[in-house]
Amino acid sequence: MTADSTQSTILLVDDVADNIDILNAILLPHYRTRVALNGEKALRIAGSANPPDLILLDIMMPGLNGYDVCQQLKANPDTRDIPVIFVTAMSEVEDEKCGLELGAVDYITKPVSPPIVLARVRTHLALYDQNRELARQVGERTAELFNTRQQIIRRLGRAAEFRDNETGNHIIRMSHFCRLIGEAAGLGEKSVEILYNASPMHDVGKIGIPDHILLKQGALSPDEWEVMKCHPQMGADIIGQHTDELLQTAWMIALCHHEKWDGSGYPHGLKGEAIPLLARIAALADVFDALTTERPYKQAWTIDAAVRHIEAQAGSHFDPALIEPFKQALPQMLRIREQFADSHGALNDVDGVALPVSP
Repeated sequence: MTADSTQSTILLVDDVADNIDILNAILLPHYRTRVALNGEKALRIAGSANPPDLILLDIMMPGLNGYDVCQQLKANPDTRDIPVIFVTAMSEVEDEKCGLELGAVDYITKPVSPPIVLARVRTHLALYDQNRELARQVGERTAELFNTRQQIIRRLGRAAEFRDNETGNHIIRMSHFCRLIGEAAGLGEKSVEILYNASPMHDVGKIGIPDHILLKQGALSPDEWEVMKCHPQMGADIIGQHTDELLQTAWMIALCHHEKWDGSGYPHGLKGEAIPLLARIAALADVFDALTTERPYKQAWTIDAAVRHIEAQAGSHFDPALIEPFKQALPQMLRIREQFADSHGALNDVDGVALPVSP
């Protein structure tokens, strides 16, 4: 046995104490063991903070039988990967077939042979260790790819912001505002994460707006305004439609974040709940940051004035149901506003920490 094998824990599940004693005599010189005399206790141990590395499971038990236990183990994401070996007097081919179809990795018939038990346990523990290491490596690589994709999305968003914003910190603040409003509105964790990571692309279409319009200090002429109103569609065209949920959400937010609840927005005049919820949240976050941020052509509004404006626009510009979540999130939004203020210079949002951009 390897040194690692002595660290492995085997859960023995059998309602007959003599059978447990036999397995313990075989395994204890090499492994730690835990014991469950019924299926219910086996499930509790398997789902605990210290789960076993492998389970030897009898089939014929009162209450939950072995098949029931295996089925529940495989249905639980926290226990489904633990290898299960049936150890049973049921030796018919159909019995073995049933056990394997439920997700067991092997099948040992009683009376057991000590060398067979040790060989099967050793083999499946080695495979389990290999699978866990592979899962760890895949998880690390997946996280790297996800983080790379997030950086690309954020930097594309900043490419647009740097054209009409000295620092580009708007998209950092705005994405955090979206996250906080989404949480207060009761969105699930996955939806909040997607909203937070997709919203930085909301204004990427500004890349296609000519400088003499985008950077104009005064009011836009009617013709210039019509050009400016093209940026949501340009952004959607840049991102494109995808089967990937994150990129599809980025496409939707870019396209719809200037739509208004009463149908007076652009580019398509969507109204009410025809505007996707995540785009409605992005619109609110975007306007709040725009109102409270100083620009060369305007002074920053006070927080109170911005909140009063947003409240007054409920039912016209904004979804009325989002006003209360916005107000609930406001204290945290103000902390984000200070952390990522334009006065700090251009910042990178890395793991929620504001870091100066290297020159």
